[in-house]
Amino acid sequence: MRVLLVDDNAELRDLVTRALSRDGHAVTAAATLAAAREALADSPPDVVVLDLGLPDGSGMDLCRALRAEGERVPILMLTAQGAVARRVEGLESGADDFLAKPFALAELRARVRVLGRRGPAAAPSTWRQGAVTLDFAARRAVVDGAEVPLTAREWALVEFLSTRGGRVARRGEILDAVWGDDSPQASASLDVLTARVRRKLGAATLRTARGEGYALGSGE
Repeated sequence: MRVLLVDDNAELRDLVTRALSRDGHAVTAAATLAAAREALADSPPDVVVLDLGLPDGSGMDLCRALRAEGERVPILMLTAQGAVARRVEGLESGADDFLAKPFALAELRARVRVLGRRGPAAAPSTWRQGAVTLDFAARRAVVDGAEVPLTAREWALVEFLSTRGGRVARRGEILDAVWGDDSPQASASLDVLTARVRRKLGAATLRTARGEGYALGSGE
């Protein structure tokens, strides 16, 4: 999972980066809002860990701006101010979770895992690319005007990938969301499932990021 960590405290950034990296996450660290904006544009994350007090502004403002732009990435806010009113303000600005400093690393790691599993809000109601239309509400897949039946697990896969907005989901994230475990048997089943979906919906429907995972669509 890709995590963007935004905090101006160098010692904290290093500590959290090392902890999340040990959990297998790819962490990008930023010390300012400007650097965070650059990172968001260069490599969209799966979770943002965002401090409120930054040298060039408030993390609250960045959170509001991202939500206004339609960005649905889960956001965990960090702050030294633990007052209830401040927490409510943070959540109302669009944050998904809130953690007051000082915090236990174990709790932060757990909250990041939960937000990563949740994904960026709900799947879109429909998804289209070329001759393929997926209607998630009606559970209806159409290719070249003809309806194509998908199994429940095939729907679970494409629906989970649709929440990523074209970004790559790592194999572990997919296994956790669709199978509920990352056993060798589940991993083998994922390979079979992706092959079936490509056969039914066309090869361009699922994009492989070698060594990482899968994304819905060709990325074009």
